[in-house]
Amino acid sequence: MKKFLLVVAVFSLVGCMSTDPYTGQQKVSNTAKGAGIGAVTGALIGVATSSDEDRGKGALIGAASGAAVGGGIGFYMDRQEAALRAKLEGTGVRVVREGDNIRLVMPNNITFGVDRYEVRPEFYSTLESVAIVLKEFDKTNIRIAGHTDSTGSAEYNQTLSERRAGSVGQLLITQGVVSGRVWTTGYGERYAVASNDTDYGRQANRRVELELVPTQQ
Repeated sequence: MKKFLLVVAVFSLVGCMSTDPYTGQQKVSNTAKGAGIGAVTGALIGVATSSDEDRGKGALIGAASGAAVGGGIGFYMDRQEAALRAKLEGTGVRVVREGDNIRLVMPNNITFGVDRYEVRPEFYSTLESVAIVLKEFDKTNIRIAGHTDSTGSAEYNQTLSERRAGSVGQLLITQGVVSGRVWTTGYGERYAVASNDTDYGRQANRRVELELVPTQQ
């Protein structure tokens, strides 16, 4: 039975190999990871709930059902990730995959003017492209977080980060993204990703991040 479960998992993974668009290398997609886990879990349940003579059949049925459920969310997010990468190529926005979540990192220098919270007019088209994908893949919620460097007072930075997140969220809503899916918050200077002691670090810390979270985990 252990050998059988191993074969089930391997076939689930091989069936969902994908090509990294940046390196050209084959990799196991998030769909495959979920499908493999689901297949093994389903097979175990199938064995446990079947009679001795039907355990092989029960394992196969359970594996197929588990793979379908386990791979569903991953497959959905894989497709959304691919659509976002295609739309955002060359815009300066980074697409980061974290499990079943997708994070879009929008650097301050391309999104806002200095010490401003209004989105730059030249960045509208980029957010419009994001909105197109979000409307197509409507089974995700959007968490928008604003971040700043440590220049200025903590109170001022907190307000600025909230306003910048709100500006991005409002623009997405005006492009047709349902407002109930959009949550905005500001973290000020609290979550730095680089040192605030250098120009490069401060620039990296000034950013807005969109986290796309599937509505069903």
